Amino acid sequence: MPQPEYLSPNQKAWRRFKKNTPAVAGMVIIGLAILVAIFGHLLAPDHTPDANEQILEIATQPPGFTVTLLKVHKNRPPVQASIFKMLLSGIETNYKPVPLTGYRFSEDTLFVERYTGQTGFTATDTFQIADVAYALDERKPIEKNGNTLSFTLYNGQQQQANIADLQQTIQNQHLKTRQFLLGTDKFGRDNVSRLILGVRVSLSVGLMAVLISLVIGITLGSVAGYFRGKTDEAAMWLINIFWSIPLLLLVFALVLALGREFWQIYLAVGLTMWIEVARLVRGQILSIREKEFVEAAKSLGFSHFRIIARHILPNIVGPVVVIAASDFANAIIIEAGLSFLGIGVQPPAPSWGTMLNEYYSYIGTSKAFLALAPGAAIMLLVLAFNLMGNGLRDAMDVKTRL
Repeated sequence: MPQPEYLSPNQKAWRRFKKNTPAVAGMVIIGLAILVAIFGHLLAPDHTPDANEQILEIATQPPGFTVTLLKVHKNRPPVQASIFKMLLSGIETNYKPVPLTGYRFSEDTLFVERYTGQTGFTATDTFQIADVAYALDERKPIEKNGNTLSFTLYNGQQQQANIADLQQTIQNQHLKTRQFLLGTDKFGRDNVSRLILGVRVSLSVGLMAVLISLVIGITLGSVAGYFRGKTDEAAMWLINIFWSIPLLLLVFALVLALGREFWQIYLAVGLTMWIEVARLVRGQILSIREKEFVEAAKSLGFSHFRIIARHILPNIVGPVVVIAASDFANAIIIEAGLSFLGIGVQPPAPSWGTMLNEYYSYIGTSKAFLALAPGAAIMLLVLAFNLMGNGLRDAMDVKTRL
């Protein structure tokens, strides 16, 4: 006779969770969002910090817009960065992009018909081909000797190059066709890049806010539920005071008091979300503290801290994880709301709420995509956390059958 399969409570919960298709889908979306947040600067077409490369001539272009860009070398030392810095904050480009509709060479001069965004109107610019291909010392003149150009680089090094070779270099390396899959914003920045880096802002605010709320809520709720008496009364008085203040009003007050720097947004959102955690932990500990294993731990002389940390809190991990997932979604909405109102993450940081604030007036026009894209991103990420939270709640319900 086959022996029955033994599963631990965690294994049973995981099996129940895997059967919940919407919850698994939410977890997959969150996992992809985390990967995008980590590798955002590598995935984004615009690798600059905050995806802030501005090309004003191509502002508010529709999805799928394609343009040819001339990459003109900036006359300064090239920016070097490690792969770690690239992942963390991006890297400044060594080139200035110039959108164009046509070009032609004339000896050592490049004539460019600049794209202006106005139908039937272009502006003609001229560039010295050596200045396009190299970072020059602008104080030193470029000398022409037959088919050869002599010039001085930014570091004082003398350089010579054949005119035909320079023209070929520009055609091969400095003229690139670029497509903007979701169009551009009012500053000519790539919307795809801004959306990708916006994931990092939303997830980082959510993560730090939830961590802050868990530390405060678990600590206060544990003390109140375990010691009871006047300690519980004082803790509940504090909780009820904060509970009576409207959430958004409390967030606004904290943001205005602490400031609008990135870490202060973390703190402000976290300080408004600990109340539900504290109430949940207090209620769970009140129901567990009279259990036999807690009385046994007390009889063995264990300290109060050890009893709470080693014996009680591990038994309420399930409800805490569920409320943490819910709070993560709430934190994303709160951050987007603060940024939408202009008191959250400040430009040029690519916050989805800031993007909504800038372009909600375009809804109903041909440029509605500027607001719909960040709105859809917020909706999808919040939905994913809510689906996963509901799945965790059902999976950790011991009354649920396998």
